[in-house]
Order: sequence, then structure tokens, then C-alpha cells
Amino acid sequence: MSIDTINTEPATSPADARTRNVLIVGVGGQGVIMISKVLALLCQTQGLQVKQSEVHGMAKRGGVVFSHVRFGPEVWSPTIPMGEADVLIAMEWAEGVRWLPFLRPDTGVFIADTQQVIPPFACRNREFFATPAYATETTAEIIGQVSDGFALDAGRMAEELGNARAANTILLGTLSASLDFPLQEWLSVLSQFVPKGTEEINRQAFLLGREWVEKTREEPDGAVALAPAPAQPEARPKIDVRLEITREWCKSCDICVKLCPERCLELDEQQIVRLKDPDACTGCRICEWLCPDFAIAVHHESRDAATESGKTA
Repeated sequence: MSIDTINTEPATSPADARTRNVLIVGVGGQGVIMISKVLALLCQTQGLQVKQSEVHGMAKRGGVVFSHVRFGPEVWSPTIPMGEADVLIAMEWAEGVRWLPFLRPDTGVFIADTQQVIPPFACRNREFFATPAYATETTAEIIGQVSDGFALDAGRMAEELGNARAANTILLGTLSASLDFPLQEWLSVLSQFVPKGTEEINRQAFLLGREWVEKTREEPDGAVALAPAPAQPEARPKIDVRLEITREWCKSCDICVKLCPERCLELDEQQIVRLKDPDACTGCRICEWLCPDFAIAVHHESRDAATESGKTA
């Protein structure tokens, strides 16, 4: 956990004297911390006190990441009490649902990306294309529970812009429509945090998110952008899993063996990982994600393609 405190002289005549609370949640790699840093610096430039608290210890392993940002003329605590977040912005759908109790029930604004980053450990059935028992609430159900809510497919919108990694900037743009700060100030601060050479694409992403919220407030039926429906069972292809292990890269750390949900890996007599039970492997990719030396690659191959490959060989 890290806590950043920025103390400045309070604004002389703030429009809102109370502390405002913004909670940003998601998983590792989505840019949660970037959003909180932009917001914190923006508030500082407006003469407000800011306190920021974040947890990101498991970010590099796809774990939960969240950040509290509190700002106002005078701020004492860095963390947001349950039920007092003015804005909850979720970069992953299930995380948004999980943190919903922190949102103010009467006036809170809920903003969420509809994408689901589903960790294999959350699934009882880890077979490829299995239906996950994970955040079954629909976007319409959640939006119907909050005072002001928006659900959008930011990932798809970012891909259409040409940079899938700009999804967090789109969500930052949606956040800006709920906070009374000048647009040019948002853009100025944002440009300080995005990678060099991506300033323009991030500017476009920010404006896209902001415009999307403004438009949906004029047309409330557009406040829910449904995620793509999963493929029907009869349309799902048969998949074979192939594990590619580069023995020269394996450092015998044993992480993959200990954390494999199916217990289908082991270290051989030379302490190099090997697949001991191919039939048990579901291709969940946990070994691939956790290997610090990139010694494991999981390949999903359609059964037809695998058959044709076998014929050719």
C-alpha cells in the first residue's frame, strides 16, 4: 500500500466545501493508478488538498488494484468510508459490482467498463469455453440500483480508435463529465502522464469518453452498453491445449507447479518443469502468466486444425 498526500492552500471560496471522494477500481495492467494520479494532480492545480491511497501489490499478476482519491478545501483521511464514494469508476465489471457498497446510495455516480477479466481460479469449471460463475449481474440490473450510472464497452471503443490500451483514458473522460473542472485543465494534466508519442490518441480517447457521457445523459436509454454475448454452446469449437515449455529458460522456481489448479505439472529429475498429465490440463494459462522467465506458452488449437497438422506431419 502507498499513500500520497498533497497539501496546498485551500481554495478561498470553493463551490462545494465538503470533501469529495472518487474510488477507482480494476485489475493489474488496466491503468487504475494513472487515472488516480491524473485526478490528484488536477485537484492540486485547482488549489485543493488531496489525499490518495492505493493498493497495487498484485498488479503484475493480474490481481486487484484500487485507489482512493479524496479532495477538497481540507482533507484529513486518505481512505473513503463505505457508502461515501461520490464516484465509483470501475475498469473491470466484476470489480465494479464488488465495490458497489462504497458508493453513495442517493447521489453516487457509477461508471464501469463492461469487460470482464476473469481469473481462472474464479471458475469451478476451467475447461475452455466453460461458462464462468463470475459476476452474473447484468449491466441493466446494476445501473438500475444506482442514482446515476453508466456502463460502456471502453475496450472496444479504444480498439476502434486504434489503441486498446487507451480504454482507461476513455473512462477518465467519462469521469471528467461528473466533476466540475475545466476541460483544458484535464487535457493539460493528462498529457503529463501518457507515454510520449501517444498524446493525441489519448486526447481523442478522453474526449470520446466525455462526449459519450454527455450524449447518454441526453438519451438515458444509452447509459448501458451491453458487452458482446457469449457464443452459444453449439457454436463453440472443439479446442486442444498444447503446452510449449522452453527448458533452457526454466529456472526451477516451482511457481507454476505449486499454483497449477489441476496439479498437472511437476519438476523432472533435472528440476525442469514438465507436463505430467496432459489430459488434466485445461489451458487456463495460469502457468504462462506466472512464469517469471517466460518458459511456458499455452496454445489453444482447434481440433480440426490439429487433425490437419497431424495429417501433414
